[in-house]
Amino acid sequence: MGSQSNPQMMKVVAGDAGYLLEDVPHLTDYIPDLPTYPNPLRSNPAYSVVKQYFVNVDDTVPQKVVVHKSSPRGIHFRRAGPRQKVYFDSDEVHACIVTCGGLCPGLNTVIREIVCGLYHMYGVNKVLGIDGGYRGFYSKNTISLTPKVVNDIHKRGGTILGTSRGGHDKLKIVDSIQDRGINQVYIIGGDGTQKGAAVIYEEIRRRGLKVAVAGIPKTIDNDIPVIDKSFGFDTAVEEAQRAINAAHVEAESAENGVGVVKLMGRYSGFIAMYATLASRDVDCCLIPESPFYLEGKGGLFEFMEKRLKENGHMVIVIAEGAGQELLSESLHSVDLKDASGNRLLHDVGLWISQRIKDHFAKQHKMDITLKYIDPTYMIRAIPSNASDNVNCTLLAQSAVHGAMAGYTGFTVGLVNGRHTYIPFNRINERQNKVVITDRMWARLLSSTNQPSFLGPKDVIEVKKEEELPTQLLDGELCKDDKSGTMSKSSALLGCLNCMQ
Repeated sequence: MGSQSNPQMMKVVAGDAGYLLEDVPHLTDYIPDLPTYPNPLRSNPAYSVVKQYFVNVDDTVPQKVVVHKSSPRGIHFRRAGPRQKVYFDSDEVHACIVTCGGLCPGLNTVIREIVCGLYHMYGVNKVLGIDGGYRGFYSKNTISLTPKVVNDIHKRGGTILGTSRGGHDKLKIVDSIQDRGINQVYIIGGDGTQKGAAVIYEEIRRRGLKVAVAGIPKTIDNDIPVIDKSFGFDTAVEEAQRAINAAHVEAESAENGVGVVKLMGRYSGFIAMYATLASRDVDCCLIPESPFYLEGKGGLFEFMEKRLKENGHMVIVIAEGAGQELLSESLHSVDLKDASGNRLLHDVGLWISQRIKDHFAKQHKMDITLKYIDPTYMIRAIPSNASDNVNCTLLAQSAVHGAMAGYTGFTVGLVNGRHTYIPFNRINERQNKVVITDRMWARLLSSTNQPSFLGPKDVIEVKKEEELPTQLLDGELCKDDKSGTMSKSSALLGCLNCMQ
């Protein structure tokens, strides 16, 4: 079994039958001879009855759970959980928590459970809350967090720490961490925030500081790769159904009533897709991954006319990132970005509502009554539901266990139903998107009976885009390339051939 590591990447351990562990960094990678301590959970009465509470050092979780009998074992991640030995004495721990980016149900629950996990499981009583996102490290006050302070915050929406986009000044942030004597940093945020966390970890490692950096991925859109599902997503889908139900009631109560609901989904249409499948009242769901057009044969307007003649009413759900190319063409607009680097989107809900009104006004075939609902900020601001609260608790505790065990430069997430430690670069490498040639999208099309808006040529192009090659490490070549001259793209294709 061989291994290799790179400060910019994960450690990789290769084993038999195609086993590949994409490991996360550890403090001992750059600080030798660190002392270890018995895990305080050994004497914690709450855990004294738990059998095999400590995770075996070799436990891993496979990224793909469905394989063929001849398939390699594939990529694995280190299983999250408490270890028998820890690399921090409880009295020396000085932790901090920061939340960045947009709001999401469950933020306060994660904050609460990090604080309570550190305090009740490990006896840590020095935890700071960084006020106002990344810039709070060097321009804002901090909040002292104790179990008493955070006791009821999970019942509130938003984040008690405040949040912001941007403000990522690596040197100022790490200077602040060093000056305050902080040695555990818990960073809650989306893909942009986790990219920033990776940069902070690299600077901490460069300075040789004994500081564990742990990320908890947050995105209401569920667009972070590798993990099964992000916290807040279940709550968002549940709340989105209320808006869909309201649109359905409005549409059903008027002759040729049309309800349009705009949901979150900048690049990924998961909330729109799952809310549509859950509600069963939606006639058409439009998401960023599936191109559509308005006019002509097979277009949205033709489908609307047909559905209104059949049912007398209809409901359309549209994700905020859907149809942006159509909107940009009509407005002749230039792409702008926010402080987090996200493309600023036009309001596709208002635009498509107006286009629908204009179309039916010109046709003189039927009068429609259209109601437009945008519940975006209502959904973002509510407290998390029961399943998300459980998810947030386990994510927070897994992060605490990892940091205490000396792991760093990782984010924690659910992979195939098990909590794991994932290298930052795997979270940042791409965005998770709805695969419109997959069965889940087919189920939606079957549920709504809407057209796919894709011709045969479009389907071929989509399939080409979604056939991603197996990931290789930088500099790693296919075993058949002896010259060392193969390009990365050729190596990727070659590796696929080797695995077949």
